[in-house]
Amino acid sequence: MAENNGEEKLLAVARHIAKTLGHNESMADDILQIFSTFDGRFSREKLSEGQQDGSSVSVLERALDSLDRQISRFIAADQPIWSDPADSASFLDAIDELVNITREWSHVAADEKPVAVCLARADEMLQQAMFRIEEEFRSLMERGAESFPAVNNHRLDSSDEDEEGDDFDGDGGDDVQIPVAKPLTDYDLVIDALPSATINDLHEMAKRMLGAGYGKSCAHVYSACRREFLEESVSRLGLRKLSIEEVHKMPWQELEDEIERWIKAANVALRILFPSERRLCDRVFFGFASAADLSFMEVCRGSTVQLLNFADAVAIGSRSPERLFKVLDVFETMRDLMAEFESVFSDQFCLVLRNEAVTIWKRLGEAIRGIFMELENLIRRDPAKAAVPGGGLHPITRYVMNYLRAACRSRQTLEQVFEESNGVPSKDSTLLTVQMSWIMELLESNLEVKSKVYKDPALCYVFLMNNGRYIVQKVKDGELGLLLGEDWIRKHNAKVRQYHSSYQRSAWNKMLGLLKVDNTAAGMNGLGKTMKEKLKHFNIQFDETCKVHSTWVVFDEQLREELRISLARLLLPAYGNFIGRFQNLGDLGKGKNADKYIKYGVEDIEACINELFKGSMTARK
Repeated sequence: MAENNGEEKLLAVARHIAKTLGHNESMADDILQIFSTFDGRFSREKLSEGQQDGSSVSVLERALDSLDRQISRFIAADQPIWSDPADSASFLDAIDELVNITREWSHVAADEKPVAVCLARADEMLQQAMFRIEEEFRSLMERGAESFPAVNNHRLDSSDEDEEGDDFDGDGGDDVQIPVAKPLTDYDLVIDALPSATINDLHEMAKRMLGAGYGKSCAHVYSACRREFLEESVSRLGLRKLSIEEVHKMPWQELEDEIERWIKAANVALRILFPSERRLCDRVFFGFASAADLSFMEVCRGSTVQLLNFADAVAIGSRSPERLFKVLDVFETMRDLMAEFESVFSDQFCLVLRNEAVTIWKRLGEAIRGIFMELENLIRRDPAKAAVPGGGLHPITRYVMNYLRAACRSRQTLEQVFEESNGVPSKDSTLLTVQMSWIMELLESNLEVKSKVYKDPALCYVFLMNNGRYIVQKVKDGELGLLLGEDWIRKHNAKVRQYHSSYQRSAWNKMLGLLKVDNTAAGMNGLGKTMKEKLKHFNIQFDETCKVHSTWVVFDEQLREELRISLARLLLPAYGNFIGRFQNLGDLGKGKNADKYIKYGVEDIEACINELFKGSMTARK
């Protein structure tokens, strides 16, 4: 009780001092203000207690008069308030005092109409102050970014040429130039978008605006300024604003270049620009997490949607096989940036952007699977009309095998893409292995059909041998071989050997039969006559076969040598034995008589075999 009495006496003394020293009501009110800031016990509410006959309202009015004079002076100023630290501090102190008065007297307003009138006036003053602080906030953001070298000295594009507007000296006339970040190549970097002192000033302004209930206005101004900066920075990376329809109409070569620019822009945006904006938001709106999150979303939404829309346009575009590799690039970029999407857009306001990024990433995976389906269709539809000259390598074989080898350089990505489909892998194979095996099966079936175009069965087997050997060679020396496995390679090598045997049997077995000696012929004369006929037919067939088969082509040097060695082993012993036997038939096989029938020596046969499969100029192309 004694303590309460002491406090009452202290308050009474304070009121008396203010009344005695104050020559007028305004001065007395100023003295009461000094007391209220000096000691928590001298609050305006307590100092006003006990005054009768409307004196409490008078105290409130005098306080508002004093604050009105201070705030009005700053509002009417032509120069930026924040150009002078003392002015900005005084302005903020006046706003704080006005907010405190409003809070202290708000519980009285419902019972006392004069107090309600004063508080309405206070709200009006606060509104005017907020309008001015909003202007200062906008101006400070623009001036701070313009003059801050930490942003201007970084280049975010890779152009070697300076573009108009690269330099900002702060003296550009009436037109406000938008400062933009400049090129850099290190993605592991967060830029301080504004000077630290400017950020502190912006934080103090934001704190007052949010505290006074003007958070939306503050966030709107902040977002508008930073969004313009961010979108201009993304534009400097070469990324154009394109609709989905414009992307789909773009020539493929032009789209390839656009994808390259998109990849660079996406990496810079997600790893540098957006994290930098996130940090700036958190510092300006420190202590106001919801405002920071909302402002960040508004700043980054436009640029993020632009990036995602382009990726989506690629995902839902043409499934033409040649597009696979660029679609893979976009898919891998999205995949590698998922961690950044998760961390940068982690708040509730950015949930839609985060989910959209995941959806488009999955849609790109669907596009890749769709491209492989289109490759299957391309193989099925490839016509079997014109035969490849000389039984050579068919263009579809070269195209598909080089395509699959190139695709398998992204094996890990493709494994991921196919594992995310609804397919069920076999016990010992991944879904990608199943897919590749199926494409190989389609190709082989297609080649079987194409081989039937050749009227000569031997040439049919040369065609299958050429294409089969090419397929095996392309498979075994890369990632495709690891996918299909050693068993697949062994089986297809066996197939090539089978084609080899079939060729040899089809083209040379009949000729080999002519070199067999029939020991049942009656007498020497009968045997000699038979051998002469056989030798005659052999020479004719051998000439014709060598003439034709020398125009056929075997591209693989090792296979070509294997074929020649195999034919030499088949023919030379039989031919040597035949002419040796023929020469032993007395006078018939000697001298001029022998030369009349023996056109080739063993060495001649070998030389002719070595000229086989070189191909004509047309076949070698």
